[in-house]
Amino acid sequence: MDTSSCFSVVAAAVSVFTVLWTLRDRCGSGYWTAACGALSGALSGALGSCLYLNVPPAVCGTALLTCSFILICVTERRVKLLPAERRAVLVTGCDSGFGHVLAKRLSEMGLTVFAGVLDVNGAGAQRLREPGSENLQVLQLDVTDSSQIETAHRHICAQVADTGLWGLVNNAGVLRCPMNAELHPLTEFGLCMDVNFLAAVKMSQVFLPLLRRSRGRIVNVSSMAAEVPMTMFAAYGASKAALSMFSKVLRLELSVWGVSVVLIQPAGFRTNIFGNSDNITRYRDEILAAVSSVAREDYGEAYISSLPSSLSRMSQQSAEDVSPVVDDMCHALLALHPKPVYTPGRMAWLLPFLQRCCPTAVFDAILMIVPRHTDHEPAGLNRS
Repeated sequence: MDTSSCFSVVAAAVSVFTVLWTLRDRCGSGYWTAACGALSGALSGALGSCLYLNVPPAVCGTALLTCSFILICVTERRVKLLPAERRAVLVTGCDSGFGHVLAKRLSEMGLTVFAGVLDVNGAGAQRLREPGSENLQVLQLDVTDSSQIETAHRHICAQVADTGLWGLVNNAGVLRCPMNAELHPLTEFGLCMDVNFLAAVKMSQVFLPLLRRSRGRIVNVSSMAAEVPMTMFAAYGASKAALSMFSKVLRLELSVWGVSVVLIQPAGFRTNIFGNSDNITRYRDEILAAVSSVAREDYGEAYISSLPSSLSRMSQQSAEDVSPVVDDMCHALLALHPKPVYTPGRMAWLLPFLQRCCPTAVFDAILMIVPRHTDHEPAGLNRS
């Protein structure tokens, strides 16, 4: 065997070892065995194909080593975390969902956590105060209320004056009731923009002096709906799209200060953002009261009344385990080199990728395959 062939074989062995090493913590024993066999077979086939096509072994080896190096770099960027000691993080929207789980997780890791809640006396706030949460402080924080933001700012300044604030997680958000853009009252658009976008802008502006002091992180929670045009999500998607663009611009502007800005863009997960039966009844009454007589006639009262019920169906179709989102949030806060965008959840990276790459007509056809959230059709579609 000549030198080039030996180099190619060694490169293949290094590549196998690198990939398996990166998978060591993600596979059980059965998956590990299957991964070993599949990967070995794939690389053997690749090498055989290269030889069959008369590709020089040195070229094959160089390509394999390059891929191994890239994989090692990417893996190290995700695995290596900063120490948690002497770091303080403010998380909004901690009454339930992602924020609630994240606040508890960070507290257990040893960070000082300021958990902002909409109702400081609510059930979610009470659970955050349970024994074992000594590092966690619950703060009354309606992110649309400037006076509450200023009060929280003064309290946190007194706590972290010397070291600064390491992280701000703008997690608070509202979905309200998905419906056709024509039927959405302007007040609903305004509420989504206030909570999902403008509140994050205000929070960032108020707390950036503390974040600059520590050269810390801003983590903004957006949504797949910020990139993918999902029917019934005009108000929610528009507000999250504004947040995404704001985050990308802020990332560039704050890089000179050493402050990182990270975007979490999850797919559907089951949280309290979908509301409960009382919310559904209230939304139905509000929509019927606000819709114009022309729209009521064209869409039909049965269709309009069915829209709030889609919240229950969407909740059932969403992933129950929120740990992928919380894992990415923790990585965004503590990784030595956080990614600019995280996409946890099923289809969270695939649909935006297809939206960018596919012709519009093709992608629109793909979206039509997505399961519908209502069994009713607008009445006007059935007229001759």
